[in-house]
Amino acid sequence: MLELKNLTKKFKSNTILNGINLKINEGELVVLIGPSGCGKTTTLKMINKLILPTSGEILLKGKNILKENTITLRRNMGYVIQQTGLFPHMTVAENIGLIPHIQKWNKEKLINRVEELLTMVGMDPKEYTNRYPSELSGGQQQRIGVARAFATNPDIILMDEPFSALDPITRNQLQDELYTLQQELKKTIIFVTHDMEEALRLGDKICIMKDGNILQYDTPEVILKNPADSFVEGFVGKNKIWSQPELIKASDIMINDPIISLGNKNMIQGFAQMRNNKVDSLLITNKDKKLLGIVTLKDIRRNESKELKLQDIMTKPETLSPDSNLIEILNFLNERKLNYIPITDSDETLLGLITKNTILSVMSSQYIDQEVM
Repeated sequence: MLELKNLTKKFKSNTILNGINLKINEGELVVLIGPSGCGKTTTLKMINKLILPTSGEILLKGKNILKENTITLRRNMGYVIQQTGLFPHMTVAENIGLIPHIQKWNKEKLINRVEELLTMVGMDPKEYTNRYPSELSGGQQQRIGVARAFATNPDIILMDEPFSALDPITRNQLQDELYTLQQELKKTIIFVTHDMEEALRLGDKICIMKDGNILQYDTPEVILKNPADSFVEGFVGKNKIWSQPELIKASDIMINDPIISLGNKNMIQGFAQMRNNKVDSLLITNKDKKLLGIVTLKDIRRNESKELKLQDIMTKPETLSPDSNLIEILNFLNERKLNYIPITDSDETLLGLITKNTILSVMSSQYIDQEVM
């Protein structure tokens, strides 16, 4: 774990960091974001001692890095910057293998590692090993920068706006590739950006900074749903969560009190309940709210014997969990040609109901709110 404790940085009379505290768990990708001058890049550079704090501690696995050998520390940290930092007079292989070469890896091991890393970032070793940076596109150069950061299998990788100078298409591709790499390798990555879309796309957690302070540090989902204050809400973007449908859960949009009935009611009673509540279906539960089945208006109309109980004509519906996201819900409804889906917990206790109409209603209200704003 990496921990920043009461970290302060002052330049003359200017306070750049104001006693910040931050814990980053092993294997997390944490994004530092905020307006220019908020202290995010200063924070990043302190982690590998490019900048020293005025006061406070930086602990890596419990050890204060400020007391560790700087060269050894940096060799165990990957570092990727906006302009790649590739040496123009070195080949791709030499750039990637620079630190392993300094650490005196044997030639065979070094060659194998370079080929492995080029493959990892989607570049054919036979085609790119002996090229120079000037022979590569901006996106290819940045891939080499990422590969070099992974060369010695470091504990931590620092990334300072690595994709900001690239065109949107290349940038999106590299974001996707980094996300995939992180899912496979689970490195501890601290990533600085000024782009909220990028932060939401990549971060396990997001740290929003302003004027040298941390305003909110949490998962993208929590920040989108519960911004800490008006600045965070404005910085993230009001209703921004609707551009991240994978973060919208069933529990966020479901009807919490759907119309339910006991199975021992007859069909006349069931029909009356539907009419009184202006619905065309009833969810059948037991007294403990365990979902047993569903009865629709069509079910009642197709049965002539009105003395039948609802439990005699109900069908067992498919269900989803409250953690199902909006994309999964829509795919589920469309694939099965359903207009509704009950939401239950692992014990089949009914929690709520989602219908296509409720989804449309909730989404429409968001667009109306945005128009008003």
